[in-house]
Amino acid sequence: MASAVAHSITAPTCFAPKQSVAARSAVARRCRVSCIAEPPSVKASTPTPTIEESEAAVVAGNAPWAPPPAAKPRAPAGTPSVSTLHLPSRPRRNRKSLALRNAFQETVITPANFILPLFVHEGEKNSPIGAMPGCQRLGWRHGLIEEVYKARDVGVNSVVLFPKVPDALKSATADECYNEDGLVHRSIRLLKDKFPDLVIYTDVALDPYNSDGHDGICREDGVIMNDETVHQLCKQAVSQARAGADVVSPSDMMDGRIGAIRTALDAEGFTDVSIMAYTAKYASAFYGPFREALDSNPRFGDKKTYQMNPGNYREALIETRADEREGADILMVKPAMPYLDVIRLLRDSSPLPISAYQVSGEYSMIKAASAAGMLDERKAILESLLCIKRAGADVILTYFALQAARYLCGEE
Repeated sequence: MASAVAHSITAPTCFAPKQSVAARSAVARRCRVSCIAEPPSVKASTPTPTIEESEAAVVAGNAPWAPPPAAKPRAPAGTPSVSTLHLPSRPRRNRKSLALRNAFQETVITPANFILPLFVHEGEKNSPIGAMPGCQRLGWRHGLIEEVYKARDVGVNSVVLFPKVPDALKSATADECYNEDGLVHRSIRLLKDKFPDLVIYTDVALDPYNSDGHDGICREDGVIMNDETVHQLCKQAVSQARAGADVVSPSDMMDGRIGAIRTALDAEGFTDVSIMAYTAKYASAFYGPFREALDSNPRFGDKKTYQMNPGNYREALIETRADEREGADILMVKPAMPYLDVIRLLRDSSPLPISAYQVSGEYSMIKAASAAGMLDERKAILESLLCIKRAGADVILTYFALQAARYLCGEE
């Protein structure tokens, strides 16, 4: 009995005479039922053919069974009957499956592409920022460390620091910006002590320290003084480098500040400290939540005499050429999503790495729309970042860094 059963399994599976596809399919279906029904001992008794025997069977025309081609799916009732279009190229062929779409994806984002902006304050406890749901002013001693631990756990190893400076320390000349026992400097030293390989970017600008809320020193008639501001920025950048900053980031948009800061850093021996220039920083309406976070709104006027006009495109090339010539290591566009064309312009015009800042207004819009049920938050976050990378950014400053990295790592 056992031999008969074995024969009934072996014949159609391995060396059955040549049959039609339909006949072989029917036999195979019966065979699969038999195989499932029989105990392991019967299966084990079936000899496994050698490679030579298998090849000989195929040469003799006795190919082993394989599933038939899948049946063509039927169209819904009422679908019109049309002649096939004669198209030598059908781009959809490369999009027809997830595997193909993944294989041909031109742009990929990873946590290594993110720089996480962190707001710090003198308090011991974290303080929520109302205009930026999910973001907080971090206590520099504990909350800051905990947030960096979380970021590193999902592969984000670059941060940029922004201080909430007490009003009593602000002045018209922003001298607190280069206080080596100031909030940013203490935070840098603490982070470097805990995480020596963490890449720390710093903001070089006077507005968090300026009693007038501007990025530069204000004359009594409201004019922002360029060269005097650059003098202060150089002192600020050198003091940050001395504290341990890896990359200083002038966001002030004063003329000539990149070259002056490079010279100042080199003169103090900080030749390895990089400069990320805010090259094309626009006078944008999307900065509002950030200014609430740092309480750094201008006391009068606006920033249009030093930040770029949102209607200008070619002007970004002037700023790019100047920053390259003066020694910038990285060029930035800010904001990001409304200025994807400018990101691409810099990418196509310069060999330097390009960064883009997905600013507070961009962040808060996605958060608000998601909270209202208008957007899928996860999809909107990842798509927005992917598009910024596709436009040409190598790194992205984003308040979504931690959340997006968790998505990419499969943790959420």
